[in-house]
Amino acid sequence: MTKRVFRQEHPIFMGLLILGAIFLFFWAGMTFFVSLVGRPDRTELFAAGKDGIGVVEIKGVIVSPEKALDDLVDFQRNENIKAIIIRIDSPGGAVGASQEIFAEVKRTNAKKPVVASMGSIAASGGYYAALGAEKIIASPGTLTGSVGVIIKFANLKGLFEKIGYQGEVVKSGKLKDLGSPDRPLTPEERALLQNLIDNVHGQFVHAVAHNRNIPLEKVKKLADGRIFSGEQAKQHGLIDQFGNFRDAVAVAAKLGGLSPDKPHLVYPREKDFSLFKILSGDKTESFVKNLLNVSPVLSYEWKVF
Repeated sequence: MTKRVFRQEHPIFMGLLILGAIFLFFWAGMTFFVSLVGRPDRTELFAAGKDGIGVVEIKGVIVSPEKALDDLVDFQRNENIKAIIIRIDSPGGAVGASQEIFAEVKRTNAKKPVVASMGSIAASGGYYAALGAEKIIASPGTLTGSVGVIIKFANLKGLFEKIGYQGEVVKSGKLKDLGSPDRPLTPEERALLQNLIDNVHGQFVHAVAHNRNIPLEKVKKLADGRIFSGEQAKQHGLIDQFGNFRDAVAVAAKLGGLSPDKPHLVYPREKDFSLFKILSGDKTESFVKNLLNVSPVLSYEWKVF
């Protein structure tokens, strides 16, 4: 009787409890379903019991390198992994993050052969990451290149004036609030940033020249930020050959001394599983992370807005 009275007197509370229970069951069911059938053709890293090829995916805007670095190190240490493919589908991203991935790819390639397989786009920082690989493979229509650096600031002075906003700044030096949104850049600030951009751009240019064995002067002519199709990239020596992911698998198998007849592919275990990632995809998650980063970022990235 008491329970019935409680339900009658608190219908909203009971409704919320029921909805919460339904949500929990739905979440648990989705998690279980995805873990079973979400990636039926993939074998987790530590479940691999035979020799195979490790696959590291770099998707969306490169914001943080930690997962890619961890995956590469895990494959370096796994004796069953004889070769590694980095599958890239990215317009690039933060300079530091892109350089970190490149360095680890190069370090990995010194121990085991690494093949870079480009998807729809592997531009700027995405291309930088591929430079450390033994071979770079792309489709004729893949968008790549964009060897350049960019940094953007919001100039909201006009908007602030309309809404009556006034900022007050106390700083230790005249350049400390460089990029402040309530005023345009001064000539001195713009010159400083251009010098910074030129320095980091030079690092990219030298990495391309050294790792692709292309004369430095030729790379400088190509490194004005333009993008290339895979076909154009091959003509300039920026990639090695045409092919899709399966072609990259065949190349990796050969380099790793494995049979080319359907070699065993090993994917890393998902360490940061989330239903959001499953429903929205890696690119959306990368976009959200990038959106939440409000500080100006020096980027090897192909940006159109």
